Amino acid sequence: MAAKDNMKMAHDMESMDHDMSGDTMMHGGHMMHMGNLKQKFWVALILTIPVILLTPMMGLHLPFQFTFPGSDWLVLIVATFLFIYGGKPFLQGAQMELTERKPAMMMLIALGISVAYIYSVWAFIANHFLSTVPHQMDFFWELATLITIMLLGHWLEMNAISSAGSAVEKMAALLPGQAHVLQADGSLQDIELAELQAQQQVVVKAGEKIPADGRVVAGQSAVNEALVTGEAKLIEKTPGAQVIGGAVNGTGTLTIEVTGTGETGYLSQVMKLVQQAQQHKSQAENLADKVAGWLFYAATIIGLVTFIVWLSLSGLNVALERTVTVLVIACPHALGLAIPLVVARSTALGATHGLLLRNRNALEAAKQIDTVLMDKTGTLTEGNFKVKSVVAFDQESQDDILRLMAALEANASHPLAVGILAAAKAQKLALPTATDVKQLSGVGLQGRIDQVDYAIVTAAYLQQKQLDFEQTLYDELAAQGNSISFLLRGEQVLGLIAQGDQIKPNAADFIQHLKARGIRPVMLTGDNQAAAALVAQQLGIDDFHAQLLPEDKTKMVAQYQAQGQRVLMVGDGVNDAPSLAAAEIGVAIGAGTDVAIDSADVVLVRSDPADIINFLNLAQRTMRKMVQNLWWGAGYNIVALPLAAGILAPIGVLLSPAVGAVLMSLSTIVVAINALTLKLK
Repeated sequence: MAAKDNMKMAHDMESMDHDMSGDTMMHGGHMMHMGNLKQKFWVALILTIPVILLTPMMGLHLPFQFTFPGSDWLVLIVATFLFIYGGKPFLQGAQMELTERKPAMMMLIALGISVAYIYSVWAFIANHFLSTVPHQMDFFWELATLITIMLLGHWLEMNAISSAGSAVEKMAALLPGQAHVLQADGSLQDIELAELQAQQQVVVKAGEKIPADGRVVAGQSAVNEALVTGEAKLIEKTPGAQVIGGAVNGTGTLTIEVTGTGETGYLSQVMKLVQQAQQHKSQAENLADKVAGWLFYAATIIGLVTFIVWLSLSGLNVALERTVTVLVIACPHALGLAIPLVVARSTALGATHGLLLRNRNALEAAKQIDTVLMDKTGTLTEGNFKVKSVVAFDQESQDDILRLMAALEANASHPLAVGILAAAKAQKLALPTATDVKQLSGVGLQGRIDQVDYAIVTAAYLQQKQLDFEQTLYDELAAQGNSISFLLRGEQVLGLIAQGDQIKPNAADFIQHLKARGIRPVMLTGDNQAAAALVAQQLGIDDFHAQLLPEDKTKMVAQYQAQGQRVLMVGDGVNDAPSLAAAEIGVAIGAGTDVAIDSADVVLVRSDPADIINFLNLAQRTMRKMVQNLWWGAGYNIVALPLAAGILAPIGVLLSPAVGAVLMSLSTIVVAINALTLKLK
């Protein structure tokens, strides 16, 4: 397939990133294009000043207000521009919510500003051109301030959770812009990635990114495939080895035959999984949208009843004024700040405690979490393996086993390799040179030493190939919590190395805290069953899964979700990106890859899983403040709307527009103060 799809993939990634950047806002289960919120806010704020100075607030004239000949025309022009320019994102969002039949925040805001503008234009026309109509009160003051405050609220919220990029942007950046295609005469031609074809041969020079998935046909080099493992792991690539587009070549030069492009490429597959998971997750409706949806229905029904009743009692003019007052009051200014102010405060608190909050919906989802999936190595354990035992079978010595395995692992940097190399260095062993070293996915690696084929494999590999090994000795070492690697020569098991890892000091407390909250901890590891069982026993984990391949994590998330569980997933590599996006909450280890971090909802800056407890505590306190602010921002409508509608008019109690305005201002102040009291002990 033509690799034009490769460029299309990169373009789609960039397009998706643009839609998810600081110019968009999540509402009502969809992404709403908001335009440049910062610019819109400042323009709206500047234009709101003359409106405030020249018009009364719901009929109430303030001391600083004044008028001059033609001032009302100026207000009309400015308000019209504000409605079109500043109100456009809310009107577009309302249209999307209406299409989806899920009225929420955008519908409520659009209702308030539309009613205020249309009625104010009618009042302007009536006051200037219809002498038979009594003087009408306009709502230009409310229109201008409502648009400005709503823009401020959305900007604050998005600014609090925005980041430099997204997961798909980082994936697009992994691919180079051009490829060096090998011509028939041996020359190189630089072409755009979009022009690359399958089965073409490309040359990747030292330090360059591999442009597409392929197979090495010439050359030898160590390739950094950290995008797969989340570790700075150098894999020796020789003819016949498979490579992944986006991996970084080392010091050698490789000639690669392209095998995977566009939709068949690894990055494209990961990107699709991430997109699907993010789209699925975005269907969650947050609390503010639910409240806004209820308020929209309440305001619409009460407004309709108000119009009908007052039309029959006092005529059209009074009915319109009462109805408009109800609908404008229904969209209080405080509602636009109730959640953003709390999110901004929560985000700042999280940052000071080693937490980066990238998706504020994670704060609401936290209360539903009942299962946490996490890696063993590097998350619950230190990831610093040390050789505990070297066992030689047949004629080999322990030094031979250690020397041969260290030679094969010479260019690797994963924890097990580091432990073997450290032991060989401590014993000052002279290492032979290994060639044709390549990785066996999920198993180990293989290579040649002195023209003899060797491999480092797991017990699962031996069992699969039905190769005999010391099962009793293996069980004994594994029961002690060791990770065990076997050395093969052909199909003969020469020996093994057992390495132990140390549990992090705070890991046990972390697990107990999860259990105390009623959350089930689940450990995931590629290690052997016995080693996993020992760590699980020491930490008090009842549920664990061992001998997993990297891609199995996504399956584990789906498996627990299928059981009705709400999952928090912890990960650090590109292969974790789909599972981080698919889980209700994805938590990335700060030392992980950019793709994993940008697929996550929360990032642990200190790479300490115990900070998950801080996140859960912060989420609990944040949600409490959100609920309080929603009551202050919208709850007063329980009293204000019926009073504005005139339910107590028969006994002489009628909420005037001026009093309604004072109540709205008061609720805004209370919301702001309440948000600032959020703390994380």
